[in-house]
Order: sequence, then C-alpha cells, then structure tokens
Amino acid sequence: MNFVLYRVCLLILALSGVSVGSWAYFAPLHWYNTFPGMGLSWLPVLGPYNEHLVTDVGGMYLGLTVLSLLTLVHLSNRTLRLATAASWTMFNLLHLIFHVRMLHMYGTRDAVLNVIALSAVLLCSVALGLPARSPVPRRVSDPAPSRSR
Repeated sequence: MNFVLYRVCLLILALSGVSVGSWAYFAPLHWYNTFPGMGLSWLPVLGPYNEHLVTDVGGMYLGLTVLSLLTLVHLSNRTLRLATAASWTMFNLLHLIFHVRMLHMYGTRDAVLNVIALSAVLLCSVALGLPARSPVPRRVSDPAPSRSR
C-alpha cells in the first residue's frame, strides 16, 4: 500500500462522513426522508423517524470525519492510521451487514446501489489498515576501483 492510496481512501471516507454527517445532524428530517438524494429515499422503508437517533448518526459521522482529517494531516503516524482504519472498518462492516440483511425491502436498483456504496467505503477502510509499502531499496553500484600509487 502506498501513501497516495491512503490519502485517496481518507479523502473518500472524510467526504462521505462530512456529507452524511452534516446533512443528518443539521437537517435530520430532510436527511431521513430523502437520503441518499438524487430522487432516492432509502431510510423510511427501514422504520419510523427518530430525531435523536438521526442526529446521533450525524454526530458519529462527523466524529469519524475529524479522525480521518487528522489522519490525513499526520499520515506518517502508523498508530493513528491503524486506529482510523479499525474505527471505519468496524462501522462500515456492521453497516453493510445490516443493509445486506434488509435488501428485501428495496427494489433491485436501490439494493444494488446500497451494496456498491457501502462496499466501497468498507474497502477504503480496510485499505487504510494494509501495511505501507517499503521503498524498494536501490541497488548501489560497486564503487569504482581505487587508483592507488
């Protein structure tokens, strides 16, 4: 794994976190009724609206966004990167499992989009936990023979 890919994954996670988190926290009923947007509505079929639960979800996403941005700034800190990977991976895995169990509540298009979106962020989270690629050691050419007199 290289640091460019870590950065891309962190940006994807941070962007998903800030967009979902801000929307859910600051406009909870609108988020519940219209998430993920673009004319789709995935949440009402899963149960009744609960403002407390929705704003907590928004706060959690915003917290993970802060963690992702801190990791992006301090990318060389392996412990921070692994903690971020573990946090996002746990959440994204459990989130995907829940939605896979609920796919029967959606039409084909929405079910497929759910799995694609949730799998993508899970893959980004897992990728953060992969070991960093060590720089390939350069072969040092043999020194020129010395000319001693």
